[in-house]
Amino acid sequence: MTTAELETAAPTWAQRYSVSSREVYRRVLAELAATDPRLFCVDSDMGGLEDIFGAPLPQQYVNVGIAEANLMSVSAGLADTGFLPYANTIAGFASARACEQVKVDIAGNNLPVRIVVTHSGVSAGPYGPTHHCLDDIAIMRTMPNMTVVVPSDAAETEYVIRSTVDLPGPLYVRLGRGATPLVNTGPYEFVLGRARWLRAGDDVTIVATGAHPVHMALRAAEILARRGIGARVLNMHTVKPIDRAALVRAADETAGIVTVEDHVLVGGLGAAVCEVVAEERPCPVRRIGLPDAYFDYVADERDLLVHAGVSPERIAEAALAVGGW
Repeated sequence: MTTAELETAAPTWAQRYSVSSREVYRRVLAELAATDPRLFCVDSDMGGLEDIFGAPLPQQYVNVGIAEANLMSVSAGLADTGFLPYANTIAGFASARACEQVKVDIAGNNLPVRIVVTHSGVSAGPYGPTHHCLDDIAIMRTMPNMTVVVPSDAAETEYVIRSTVDLPGPLYVRLGRGATPLVNTGPYEFVLGRARWLRAGDDVTIVATGAHPVHMALRAAEILARRGIGARVLNMHTVKPIDRAALVRAADETAGIVTVEDHVLVGGLGAAVCEVVAEERPCPVRRIGLPDAYFDYVADERDLLVHAGVSPERIAEAALAVGGW
């Protein structure tokens, strides 16, 4: 190809998605809104949305400032009048500071507000423990009518945003801060509420949600394979409603389940999995996540997770304990 042809060629999969999930989300939202006047971007002074969305679509954009409770109430009002508002803020602010407005104004009224958050888990690691958000899945999955989705990478983020435009009721999409390793290396079928099989295995099942946890789960499966143990790896991108059928099948077909998440063990993915298997098919479960502690430790996201005990090696150890190998 000539230089001119290369410059105008469509980006490859890697080029398109080797960026942060929030960058992809913002681009996709602006693309969708350009042809759908129902979509409305409600900003809380996140920085950048005023350029990528507000400038080309000023009639579908408002910045309420650093006022997260008001962000949720304004979004609820827009949804009640026929718009599809996307409320943009940081995970800790959505789940804690604006919790009452989410519960009463949005979830309680079953309104189609899309709450899209960044800086979830320990992805804001360099900013210290005040910026960690380790309890938002627990909070949001208790909200009535709320769908909770945690994309595994930038590519899955695009699938999530495009597939949920007309989703009835409220939606919580949990994104990180910076770019993370790609889990998905090409097009695939994304189905909301259905876990994606990333690796087959009949000995033990690893269920993970979120970018680094899913990537670590795959690495743990490689470690186990070297010992002759076949680990099934499920990307549980939709935490609510969770894929009960996939979990029951895992309980039936493998020795047990290991869960992995960038969240405290209380109320997160592991707790949701335990709820299902306790009711449907009791089996051994080991949970890998953040302990009940305040992390007065500064590092990047992956290093923080490893420091807290979330690593491929720990996942593999938990899988060996599940099967008694």
